[in-house]
Amino acid sequence: MSKISRRTFAASTAAIAASAAFGFKPALAQAYPARPVTVIVPWGAGGGTDATARIVAALLEKDLGQPFNVVNRTGGSGVVGHSAIATAQPDGYTIGMLTVEISMMHWQGLTDLTPKSYTPLALMNEDPPGIQVSSSSPYKTVKELADAIKAAPPGKFKASGTGQGGIWHLALVGWMQAMGLPANQVAWVPSNGAAPAMQDLAAGGVDLTTCSVPEARAIIEAGKARSLAIMAPARNPVFKDVPTLKEAMGIDYATGAWRGIAGPKNLPPEIATKLTAALKKVYDSAEFKDFMSNRGFGTVWGDAAHFAGFMDKGDAQMGEAMKAAGLSKA
Repeated sequence: MSKISRRTFAASTAAIAASAAFGFKPALAQAYPARPVTVIVPWGAGGGTDATARIVAALLEKDLGQPFNVVNRTGGSGVVGHSAIATAQPDGYTIGMLTVEISMMHWQGLTDLTPKSYTPLALMNEDPPGIQVSSSSPYKTVKELADAIKAAPPGKFKASGTGQGGIWHLALVGWMQAMGLPANQVAWVPSNGAAPAMQDLAAGGVDLTTCSVPEARAIIEAGKARSLAIMAPARNPVFKDVPTLKEAMGIDYATGAWRGIAGPKNLPPEIATKLTAALKKVYDSAEFKDFMSNRGFGTVWGDAAHFAGFMDKGDAQMGEAMKAAGLSKA
């Protein structure tokens, strides 16, 4: 060891000893999280994803003792925010909320990002689509509606719920495929979201909508529409009178919009494990359950391994639906 390096070493050792004497710890030795964490949301403030992220962040902050600051990074149909999560430093200080669009965007040619571009931490929410008709519709059950769709020429029935190629459009395509019908058996009328689509349904502009029942709730409770079924493995306890497709038609088809927390790829295992454990505490808390239930949002837990498999399955499902609808550029 040279004289200079020996002196530097001695000074460093003395500094560390002094820090320890005063109760300070070197940065690398500090327990995670040692400073504020950024939580990126790929969608705008005030929406369901933003609201869900904020309750999760608030409860993580309460448990882990550091601020978890929600930052909305919008644009590019979700690409901007999802990219910001994927390209962040894998140190645990930037995480984010992934949404179902990560299993759709690359099929559309919008990005190279896929579910494998992240370190999955936890799946926390899924909202399956309901099949809604107006209150004046002659169809009282989903089977009656399905039989009428089967008997009609392609395009006679019109549906809406989101933009072309969005999650609710692909849900309709998947339902048609599950019944052995062409992807375009029901014509899709693009909308700027579920709210305007439900207004269009109530006004008679379309025959049905495929969007989550929580999104349709206001129009349903106003007596202007009814939900005939949901595309889910089980009923939503908040809307317990709405049967599943399997119950109503014997069709074992389920899909939905979902939200989960992830970090950049190569997140250190000890940090990922700690975050997943903290997210499970959030999920199990009365505050989270009450918040989600009051809004009609579905809650579903999946740890890191489950979330990874869930995203892979959904990615394949979305690719199949997009190809059938002629929307895939992959």
